[in-house]
Amino acid sequence: MLQLATAFIGSINLDLNGSVTTGVPVDQPVYLTFSSAVDRNTVASSISISSDDSDIEVEFNFLSNDKGILVRPLQLLTNGIEFTLTISNSLKGAKGENFSGQLIKFKSISAPLTIQSFTIGDKVVTSSSRVLDVPLNLTIAIEFSVPVNPATVSGSIQLQGPGGGTIVPVLSNGNKTLTISRTAALQPFGKYTFSISNNLEGANQEPFQTRTQVFYAAADPTPKFPIITDEELLTLVQQQTFKYFWDFAHPASGMARERNTSNDLVTSGGSGFGIMAIIVGIERGFITRQQGIERLDKILDFLETADRFHGVWSHWINGNTGAVIPFSANDNGGDLVETSFLIQGLITFRQYLNAGNATENELINRINALWQGVEWDWYRRDNQQVLYWHWSADKGWAMNMQIKGWNECLITYFLAAASPTHSIPKSVYDQGWASNGGMQNGNTYEGVQLPLGYPFGGPLFFTHYSFLGLDPRNLSDAYANYWVQNVNHSLINYKYCVRNPKQFVGYKENSWGLTASDNHTGYSAHSPTNDLGVITPTAALSSFPYTPDESMEALKFFYYIYGDKLWGNYGFYDAFNITEGWVANSYLAIDQGPIIIMIENYRTGLLWDLFMSAPEVQTAMTKLGFTN
Repeated sequence: MLQLATAFIGSINLDLNGSVTTGVPVDQPVYLTFSSAVDRNTVASSISISSDDSDIEVEFNFLSNDKGILVRPLQLLTNGIEFTLTISNSLKGAKGENFSGQLIKFKSISAPLTIQSFTIGDKVVTSSSRVLDVPLNLTIAIEFSVPVNPATVSGSIQLQGPGGGTIVPVLSNGNKTLTISRTAALQPFGKYTFSISNNLEGANQEPFQTRTQVFYAAADPTPKFPIITDEELLTLVQQQTFKYFWDFAHPASGMARERNTSNDLVTSGGSGFGIMAIIVGIERGFITRQQGIERLDKILDFLETADRFHGVWSHWINGNTGAVIPFSANDNGGDLVETSFLIQGLITFRQYLNAGNATENELINRINALWQGVEWDWYRRDNQQVLYWHWSADKGWAMNMQIKGWNECLITYFLAAASPTHSIPKSVYDQGWASNGGMQNGNTYEGVQLPLGYPFGGPLFFTHYSFLGLDPRNLSDAYANYWVQNVNHSLINYKYCVRNPKQFVGYKENSWGLTASDNHTGYSAHSPTNDLGVITPTAALSSFPYTPDESMEALKFFYYIYGDKLWGNYGFYDAFNITEGWVANSYLAIDQGPIIIMIENYRTGLLWDLFMSAPEVQTAMTKLGFTN
């Protein structure tokens, strides 16, 4: 006697005793095994699959020496339908054995419950990537493929995120549409996670695959501070930021601390920015001229006795003693780039002083002595056609870092060429800095051509540090028009942020700017090619001369919309990353200084006019082939 041993569809074992087996896959063959080999000639007329509607067309394959049969439907079975597998008594064994016949009933798995459309607020959700700028009055609307079982809704939906309130689900459209609201408004820029678990079912037990969606609430457009005129806002930002260099200056030296947690650690380059900011403070009436002169006198006292290395100051200095504080293991000596930022500030202030006033004339002479004492030519390292960034009395040239463009260091070569005592020839500029044109770019990014430098321009401080005093308006040489360079670099940065290819939260027309700053994990030189979701206010604000409209929109966002989190005792905090829910509590001298200075250059050109009035500057212009 021929007997049926087992019947499987996929991994589902079909019941052989008359019960209906449910949840059977629709895309798998039936596998039958018998007690002995079957007669192939009797199979096609004896085995069939049918539903209430019709017979299912199948084909057969034989396995295990004809003891196994694969019954393969030629098309997918219909979801949620009961089928009957009939094996009639006309089936015979290979040796003529009889078969008594068998009926096997099974039901295919129901079609899954799927989402046909999904909106969160006014945003259509098309993938699992984060959704941005969701209105604060939340509405979620989901349309499903089949009606939902109402009893499974409340236990399967969840909204996690800041703020109170509960979610309220409502079914409509024959239970195919689910609308969800929240009894409390979302928190501005809050991160929320909405999920529907697989506890949700269709009306006919259709299964649902868990879905999770992260979204971020929009900004609260309500101004956090009273609206003032644009001019008043610019002055307010300059005045508040100036406090970093005035109120928080190191008490013994008058120098700028590296950051607001630096205690006695002061910075040479940042102090150069601070010296220029003092001029703005005087002209804007934040301090008196006498106060500014006294502060400069204190700073000069310190610089005259602080450690120098062939006239060059270190990056970090102890504000009490003037001794080097190593920046790294081998960087415990002169830093030519930081020194150039300091000298840029000193020359600018020198030009502001009145030689007809005995007190101020003495300061002029002291500045000249410091400026003329910088041995720029020493940093050619045995007369090479390039400048080196560092030298130390005990480490020598161990840092081995050549200063090569394009980056923030144009002012270093410019002042080296301008030096009346330790000048460099034009060949050092051409070969060392410009690499005989190798620093040129010429490619287009975000629809804007970039004359110099890295793809997308690099961090925006490249357009600021050298041009606090050096006037880029109409400034050209053999390699670039520097106004075009700085404007285009700024526009590329702006347009990249607006495009926001990584879908970070808070990037838009009024919130942009990638440059070096603190971030949620430490510190980085942010740029379009190193985009970590961090907006740094100094990037847009120090670009006011280049992108006045875009920078003003950013300023208004930073102050009015995000100012309750971003505005502090010394102006705007260093940076923020809304995606990570992070706002810095830090201030850095090299980020705060350019804000004051470049806003003033945008408003009056004050620092540009002063620096460019120096005769040594004009000498360097001619020597290096610059025109303006």
